[in-house]
Amino acid sequence: MSTTPKKLRLGPLPDTQTVKLTFSCPAHLKVDLDRYAALHTQTYGDAVDATTLIPHMLEAFMTADRGFRKGAKAVHHSSPARRDANPS
Repeated sequence: MSTTPKKLRLGPLPDTQTVKLTFSCPAHLKVDLDRYAALHTQTYGDAVDATTLIPHMLEAFMTADRGFRKGAKAVHHSSPARRDANPS
């Protein structure tokens, strides 16, 4: 009997252009990220590590954050470049 879930919240990963960042986290979080990466590999068949998953997890988190989306819209609509590009 398999204990692998049918689906994970983070689905198969898309191909994307990347920018390198340095990321530090507590050791217990790294253990959990490695466990998630192993489960993701088992679920979807493509080998990935925690470093590959982190950007996708952050993107999913930010996409689901209503406060962030509202704030991003407010900044986008009030920026001077935006106002100049769209005269009324």
